Amino acid sequence: DCRTLESRNVPIAPNLKLLVANSAVRHQHAGGEYNARREACEEGVRLLKPALGAIRALRDVTPEALEANRKLLPDLIYRRCRHIVTENARVLEAERALIAGDFAACGAAMNASHASMRDDFEITCPEVDFLAELAQATLGVYGSRMTGGGFGGCTVSLVEAGAVKRVSQILVDGYRVGCGRDAEIFDCSPSDGAGLIPL
Repeated sequence: DCRTLESRNVPIAPNLKLLVANSAVRHQHAGGEYNARREACEEGVRLLKPALGAIRALRDVTPEALEANRKLLPDLIYRRCRHIVTENARVLEAERALIAGDFAACGAAMNASHASMRDDFEITCPEVDFLAELAQATLGVYGSRMTGGGFGGCTVSLVEAGAVKRVSQILVDGYRVGCGRDAEIFDCSPSDGAGLIPL
């Protein structure tokens, strides 16, 4: 929670792996697109305040409230805001699904997240879309989405542990054929974050 800095751990079952695929496409934030997304979301908050009251950020807006007040927003602003508001809801859905052991539901939230980044926030690129869609269509993958700031970078996929080697090869081979590039694959497991190492 970036407002309070509270956090909570979410279990990832030992039969799951996180597979990161690097598209080798460099981020293109220099054109100001990242700032344009932030400004659009801030404008959405400003336009929604008369109807919703004391909201400080889009985290204070529910998907239902956004839809009920859609007419207050120009289409582009609405789509930028819809990504953020529904993404917040998807994070909570993914948490619920992982705790319940419902990996398909977690994967569905990841897939919906990627579609939202592609269509509403417009921060993906063809290569990253290709990698996510290839993973989503591969047996043993529950879900896949872009990760990071966008405009290039990596995808992250929730994968059955026993399928990691096969899925990795499919991604590498498919990406080379489909995009003419080499993807770097990282097989990841949950672990403690950065911290002090006692000497």
